[in-house]
Amino acid sequence: MDITVKAVLGNELYYTEVTAGTNVLITDEPTDLGGQNKGFNPFEILATSLASCTAATLRMYMDRKQWKADKIIVEVAMTRDGSGTKTTFNRKVYFEGASLDADIAKRLYMIADKCPVHKVLTGEVTINTELAI
Repeated sequence: MDITVKAVLGNELYYTEVTAGTNVLITDEPTDLGGQNKGFNPFEILATSLASCTAATLRMYMDRKQWKADKIIVEVAMTRDGSGTKTTFNRKVYFEGASLDADIAKRLYMIADKCPVHKVLTGEVTINTELAI
């Protein structure tokens, strides 16, 4: 799957409009970093990607198996070490309105790791940068 997004940052410090197709979201930095806190910061977007992908992956699998849950709630806490070279994601998954036995819970635990964003974050990543001047 190829994805293209475009981030446009004008003169308003750190306020960035990000588009993907016809969808738009706003990113910003918190006020203590000079932003106005008008949107998610980039690290929140990264954690959001893991949380939302995990929830969608679990919902798709549960729907296929016809396992019921009123809500799937995924919380992701992301911490970085002082050097910024090691990052840890702690993910908690809750199911509201579901009765899951131990076998189903074990399977859902494995399915959570199959979410495409999880695979990207734990796989090999290459970033190519081109400056168009």
